[in-house]
Amino acid sequence: MPLDIILKPRRRFTENTDNWTKLDFFKQLQFYTEEFRSCPLFKLWIGPVPLMILYHPDSVEVILNSSKHIEKSYLYKFLHPWLGTGLLTSTGDKWRSRRKMITPTFHFAILNDFLEVMNEQGNILVEKLEKHVDKEPFDVFMDITLCALDIICETAMGKNVGAQKNKDSDYVSAVYRMSDLIQRRQLSPWLWPDFLYILFKEGREHKRKLNILHNFTDTVIAKKAEELKSTKQEKHDNDGSCEESGSKKRKAFLDMLLNATDDEGKKLSYRDIREEVDTFMFEGHDTTAAAINWVLYLLGRNPEVQKKVHRELDEEFGNNECSVTMDNLKNLRYLECVVKEALRLFPSVPMFARTLREDCCIKGYQIPRGTNVLVLTYALHRDPEIFPDPEEFRPERFFPENCKGRHPYAYVPFSAGPRNCIGQRFAQMEEKTLLALILRRFWVESCQKPEELGLCGELILRPNKGIWIKLKRRPNAGSE
Repeated sequence: MPLDIILKPRRRFTENTDNWTKLDFFKQLQFYTEEFRSCPLFKLWIGPVPLMILYHPDSVEVILNSSKHIEKSYLYKFLHPWLGTGLLTSTGDKWRSRRKMITPTFHFAILNDFLEVMNEQGNILVEKLEKHVDKEPFDVFMDITLCALDIICETAMGKNVGAQKNKDSDYVSAVYRMSDLIQRRQLSPWLWPDFLYILFKEGREHKRKLNILHNFTDTVIAKKAEELKSTKQEKHDNDGSCEESGSKKRKAFLDMLLNATDDEGKKLSYRDIREEVDTFMFEGHDTTAAAINWVLYLLGRNPEVQKKVHRELDEEFGNNECSVTMDNLKNLRYLECVVKEALRLFPSVPMFARTLREDCCIKGYQIPRGTNVLVLTYALHRDPEIFPDPEEFRPERFFPENCKGRHPYAYVPFSAGPRNCIGQRFAQMEEKTLLALILRRFWVESCQKPEELGLCGELILRPNKGIWIKLKRRPNAGSE
C-alpha cells in the first residue's frame, strides 16, 4: 500500500499566535519522525513548499550518494545575500570547479599551521574559564563560540578580531544575528519575496547586518590583496637574491584564495573570493562551537566517560602544559569516539535540504524532479535498529570493531557523498584540540537535565537555554 503522509504545521505546538517558531518547527519534526519511524519518508509543507523528509539510511543514501542530486533546496536562496553562490550554495559546474580549486587549501601541511592558531586561541579560552573554577554554574556556550569565531577569523582571513576579549564588536554580533534572521525567514513564507521583506523591520535589520559583514570582509580582502602585491614587488626588486628573514608567515585561507586558479589558469574574481571567505566564516565556527559545547554537556552528565577521557589525556600529556600537536591528536582515539558520539546525538547541522534535478525512486516511491528533499540528520542518527538505546551516550559505539558492517549513511554529521563537508578535518582538529586543552585542566559538571536544554534546530543545533556547567580544577595529571 503506497505511503503518502501530507502534514502541515500544527498550531498546538505554538505559543505565538502569529506564526510557528523555529523551536516549534524542530519539535514538530521530532514528533513526526518518532510517530512515523517505520515509514521510509513523509511530506511536510512549509507554506507553499512541500518538503519530502528522509530519516532512514537507505533513503538518505539515494540522495547523498548521487552526483546528480547536488543542488541545494530553494530554502538556501535566503543565504545568497550574505554568501552569494559559494561552495555551500552553488551547484553544477560552478560548484565542481570551486570544490576542485579549494580542496588543496585543506592539505595536511596547511592544517598544521591552523593548529597553531587553535592552540593560541584555546589557551585564551582556558584562562577565561579559570575564573569560574569552584564557583556558581555558568553558561559556557558563548565562551566556546567566541573562541571558535577567533579561530575562524584568523584561519580564514588572517585577521585577529579579538572576539574573546570584545564580544560586543559589530562584526561579532552581526554574524550571530544574521543566522537568526535567515532561519526565521526560511520558516516564514510571507517574508520570502524580497520586495516585501525590506518592508518588515527584520528585512531592514537584515540589510544593516549584511552591510556590516560585507564591509568587514571587503576591508580584509583589500588589505590582504595589497599585502600580496607588496610581497611580490619586494621579491621582484630583490630578484630572489636574498631569503626572507624571520619566521615563516602563517597563511590564511584568504591568502590561498588570492593565489588559486581554475583548470584554465583563471584566478577567482573579487566577488568569488568574498563568497568563499564569507562561506568559510559562516560554516566554520558555529558548527564546531556547538559540537564542543555538546561534548562538555555530555561529559558533565556522564562522569565515567569523562574519567576515561582524562585518563587518555594524562597518558598522552602527563603534567605537560605544552601545545597540542598533530601526533597528540592521532593518539587521542577515545576522545575522538566521544566527539563522534556527541555528533550522533547532537549533530551540529540537524538537517539539510536538496532539490531533485531528476525523478528518482526511494524505497519503491517515485519522487518527481523538482521536489525539495530534507535529510533530517537528528532523526537519522537515532535509528534504534542501528543505534540501540539511541538516547544513551556511548562512545564505544565508534570503536572500530563496533563500526564494522554499519550502514555507511546511518551517520552523516558532515553530510556524505560528493557534497560532504570540505572542512570536516579542520572541524575535527579544532574540536579535539580545544577539548584537550579544556579537559587537561578542568573537571566538568553539567547542571541541566535533557528536558531543560530547550533544544533548538536552527541552521545549527543549539540549546535554547545555553549550556550551564560547573568547573573544578583537576589534580595533577595522573593522580586520579
